[in-house]
Amino acid sequence: MENGQKHNPDDRSDNVEKLQDMVQNTIENIEESEEQLSFASGEEQQQIREKNERRNESIEAMRSEIQDEADAREKGYDQ
Repeated sequence: MENGQKHNPDDRSDNVEKLQDMVQNTIENIEESEEQLSFASGEEQQQIREKNERRNESIEAMRSEIQDEADAREKGYDQ
């Protein structure tokens, strides 16, 4: 590698768990932001709703990645 850096091996052993934690954290962020809607101005409410929409899209992508990782784990991570 360049500049004497070592290449770290690809350790996917805990990817499913990390992704599940990320999904849970994102869900909690959505719930917390929805609690704040009643205190927000109209413009802020719109921004919160838009951000939560993006968060939901991220959750869908992470769940798809969880399935991919779980499938790869079952197959022994063969590439």
